Amino acid sequence: MTAIITPEIHYPSGDGEPVAETFDHLYVILITIEVLRQYLQEVQACVLGNQYLYYARDYPRLRCAPDVMVIFGVEPGSRDNYKIWEEGEIPRVVFEMTSEGTREKDNVIKLELYSQIGIEEYWQFDPKGEWIPEQLRGFRLVGDGYVPIVTDVSLTLGLRLEVAGALISFYRLDNGEKLLIPVELQQRAQQLESKVESLQAQLDRYRDRFGEL
Repeated sequence: MTAIITPEIHYPSGDGEPVAETFDHLYVILITIEVLRQYLQEVQACVLGNQYLYYARDYPRLRCAPDVMVIFGVEPGSRDNYKIWEEGEIPRVVFEMTSEGTREKDNVIKLELYSQIGIEEYWQFDPKGEWIPEQLRGFRLVGDGYVPIVTDVSLTLGLRLEVAGALISFYRLDNGEKLLIPVELQQRAQQLESKVESLQAQLDRYRDRFGEL
């Protein structure tokens, strides 16, 4: 008998298209990814951005590429793409940084697709306010479909979301603390360094005057 050779199925990691429409869209994607990665660094979770999500085994054309997606219960770190059947977990939260040009895809096609996949929360952020007047909208999966989130609270993430110009600010529900973006973390580190230097200078003056403690 002649053995039947099944060709290996290829799952591409990219399509060569730009990551985002504008710098504002790219910036909010990158900042959101970094802030959420920092927030979830002690948790078994992964935050990915603009990478193919494959949701049907053996059907590589059935895929999407959320701007940001959060998956719990998997190893942290980057991936070339994300296959649900290999990882064993569905993304729990997805963000799309939307615009007038992607309005129909984000608000119709993806709204239906993400509910079918079973993604708990779907957030749309319009950094330029082109079609969402309030810029930020969230949906929570109830049954087979999404219902609007009216409080801007992500129960899945344990965070409250707030529009901050062309960015999303995140606040912890447990203590109200704001999650700092990289530039804010750098500023805080510099402030702490200045305080340490000031205290060291005071200690040196004390030693010069009174000797060792």
